[in-house]
Amino acid sequence: MGKLYVIPTPVGNLEDMTFRAIRLLKEVSLILAEDTRTTGILLKHFEIQNKMQSYHKFNEHKVVSQIVERLKGTEDIALVSDAGTPGISDPGFLVVRECVKAGVEVECLPGATAFVPALVSSGIPSDRFCFEGFLPQKKGRMTRLKFLAEESRTIIFYESPHRVLKTLTQLAEYMGEERQAATCREISKIHEETLRGTLRELISHFSVNEPRGEFVIVLSSKEN
Repeated sequence: MGKLYVIPTPVGNLEDMTFRAIRLLKEVSLILAEDTRTTGILLKHFEIQNKMQSYHKFNEHKVVSQIVERLKGTEDIALVSDAGTPGISDPGFLVVRECVKAGVEVECLPGATAFVPALVSSGIPSDRFCFEGFLPQKKGRMTRLKFLAEESRTIIFYESPHRVLKTLTQLAEYMGEERQAATCREISKIHEETLRGTLRELISHFSVNEPRGEFVIVLSSKEN
């Protein structure tokens, strides 16, 4: 029986790729890629010539059974997302779950995940935290924010640049303008930037400075 390798890829700097990840991407029978164009750039950089197949949130339910059947044979398959670790706010959970059900071995390599460097560099307590990923865009968003206002651990969110100011404003509305927070964008890239302060201060900053790049928002707990 084959094995599914879940392989993290850099969130920015390509030097964050591990030697083991490169070797496995060369050795497996197939690479499942969230976007074959994005992964193609990565493979070309590391001189990896291997077959790819699209695997993303719009087709995963259709192709997952086919993938599991191939793994139940003798093929080893790698799963990558555009950046970071598959399954963390990216496709991955479904195929891992189905592999586990089918008795197929799954091995996840350690590697890049955007929220870890953001949390550690934020200056906000990192001993206990909850990861929320992307908040619901519409239905359930306000209910979730109201619930999180009472959270006793540091809270981590992912956010796109065009919604950062809206999200910070809503966090201030539900949790108070003086709640400490940090925004970290473009992690490990040339323009990486971490801003720290109260929600009021961060809202003020992004009201006059257009947010650019993908963001991680780290929010202190109710007690801190």
